[in-house]
Amino acid sequence: MQSFADIFALASGRHGGEANLESSLSSPLSPATIRAIPDQNWLATFTRVICQAGISWKVVDNKWPGIEEAFHQFDLGRNALMSDEEQDLLASDTRVIRSPPKIASVRINAAMLQSFAKQHGSASAMFAEWPSTNYVGLLDLLKSKGSRLGGNSAAYALRYMGCDAFVFGRDGVAALVREGVVSKAPSSKRDLAKVQDALNRWMEESGRPLTHISQVLAKSIDSGT
Repeated sequence: MQSFADIFALASGRHGGEANLESSLSSPLSPATIRAIPDQNWLATFTRVICQAGISWKVVDNKWPGIEEAFHQFDLGRNALMSDEEQDLLASDTRVIRSPPKIASVRINAAMLQSFAKQHGSASAMFAEWPSTNYVGLLDLLKSKGSRLGGNSAAYALRYMGCDAFVFGRDGVAALVREGVVSKAPSSKRDLAKVQDALNRWMEESGRPLTHISQVLAKSIDSGT
């Protein structure tokens, strides 16, 4: 496994030098900023990512005002208490993506976020406090307690919300394979633990957030573009 400095040099060589690479990196929000996010925003972002899975993002963008209206601006209490009858009505509501499993996920994820808020004072506080050194633990929590947040759905949602996040995209996974961390896209707990160990080493070495590590690894791959 190469040092992060070597991986950064590889990525900068492929992206016009260190200054260009640095300027292309997005950074996570501060814990204080994340803590101030209204809890319903997490449900909105989870829902948007889930709705976009398998369909055109433009379709979701065009429907989004109606989706917000149908789900009461993603108020956690109202959605956590959504009845089966309400879900059935939404399955024929043209304002939303009429997928019963995607509609059902809103109620489950609202209840999950309510449970986080009960334990931590707010769901945002839980996300703000979660250590990057156990990022895969957060992904596992969202997958196990939530609905349709497996794969890269939770990772993308966390990145969109400004959390320190690693996204297991094609190039990021290719870099992990190249570095000998895993032999294929990680899915087992054993492989994810190996990934977390490698990411922790690179974070400690570089002093950079996980989000930067993720982006630089992906940019170190020659994707042919």
